[in-house]
Amino acid sequence: MTQSHIAPNAQGIDQLDKGYGLHTAVLSPLETLAQSVSTMAPSTSPSLTIPLVFALAGNGTWFVYGLTTAVMLLVGFCVSRFARMSASPGSLYTYTADTLRPSLGAVAAWALLIAYLATGASVAGGALYYANILLTQFFSFTSPAVITLALVFLFSGAIAIRDVKLSAEMMLWIEIASVSLILIVLVLLLGRHGFHLDTRQLTLTGVSITGLGPALVLAMFSFVGFESATTLGAEARNPLKTIPRAVIQCAILAGIFFILCSYSEVLGFQGESGKLSDTTSPLHVLARQAGVSPLGTAIDIGAGISMVACVLACSTAAARVLLRMAHSGLVPDVFGRTHKRYGTPQAGVLLSSVVMFAATAGLALKGVHGDDMYGWLGSIAVFGFITAYALVAVALPFARKALGQHSLAVTAVSWLTVLVMIGAAVGSVYPVPAAPALWFPYIYLAYMTLGMVWFLARRKTIHARAGQSLHP
Repeated sequence: MTQSHIAPNAQGIDQLDKGYGLHTAVLSPLETLAQSVSTMAPSTSPSLTIPLVFALAGNGTWFVYGLTTAVMLLVGFCVSRFARMSASPGSLYTYTADTLRPSLGAVAAWALLIAYLATGASVAGGALYYANILLTQFFSFTSPAVITLALVFLFSGAIAIRDVKLSAEMMLWIEIASVSLILIVLVLLLGRHGFHLDTRQLTLTGVSITGLGPALVLAMFSFVGFESATTLGAEARNPLKTIPRAVIQCAILAGIFFILCSYSEVLGFQGESGKLSDTTSPLHVLARQAGVSPLGTAIDIGAGISMVACVLACSTAAARVLLRMAHSGLVPDVFGRTHKRYGTPQAGVLLSSVVMFAATAGLALKGVHGDDMYGWLGSIAVFGFITAYALVAVALPFARKALGQHSLAVTAVSWLTVLVMIGAAVGSVYPVPAAPALWFPYIYLAYMTLGMVWFLARRKTIHARAGQSLHP
């Protein structure tokens, strides 16, 4: 790892960030945590992701989320160890590029970029889905999909350019409100059921082992982005402590929340005529059961707003990855510049917003519904995250060894994480899914191939920039 990206104290962080132009130390620990929480958009999973996991895992849905939490803690361990050593807006890309070969750094960069962009586009589809539900419920009409999507990206892009602190504060309160409403409904629901243990779930009655692998990969989408606090780098106060804590805290809190949600939702639908996997608004049903029907509508509103916040978080993260890519020479220098007043990478935000809008608007014009966008684009995002997570796990032992911090335990955890990511990748393509999911791996591979061709075309620039960082 090059010393220019290791910041052992505040002075080192200031020197590091002069090359990026971002405002330093503007985000509190809670606001730093908000970046990771908002990228995950936890309040959306109970309505859109958990029913999909249930379709594969049935009574084992809570168990799948328990396993996924353990997997994310393995990833979080690797990421947080790196975050203690380095503060850079490139996050996982920086960790990999500064440790492994430049080609592997490029793989991590392109994988992480599509991960954040596809996640943002996915939740924009979710925002469209909820906008249609709410407009139909209150006004008996729906807005043209392209107009709704344009408003989502105009709003999120404007805030992402204007102020990173304002973005973090807004995302934080949106998620707190949404998650709180969901928890109120779930607690009341469990009270209605007498707080008894559901033996069918605890004994995994009727659960097929073959469905657990694909279900685990789907459940991973509930967590992806939990590491995105690392994209903030020195914008966080005391980042070498604040960011690692935010990553681990996010994984633990999200895991507990998703396990509670999945257990409660499966329990609540046992007496319903319809299946959890078939309902368009499961929390509406649960709110009615809990005797607080109006909260179902409030949760839908909160989930829709939360998805807009997630688009904002993904724009923030993707723009900072582009910023780091530009400084390494992988993309044009325009993406390495920041706004003179706001200290944000405006070119990266604009490109991210345009790409996400183009993807979702194109699907909308083809007649694809918002919930399908959420599932399709989310599946592609998972491939990017799996790649980036695996490369960070590979890089960690080498980075620590270079700093004289070799540890057999860390090495063991790192390689276990790599094996789990490989297993997740295999589980996403086998058994072979039906179309359109059949084509998602090929779309991802085609994108990565183009990215590496671009890397080869800019190889001289990248090597020249690397030499400058080693000999400033």
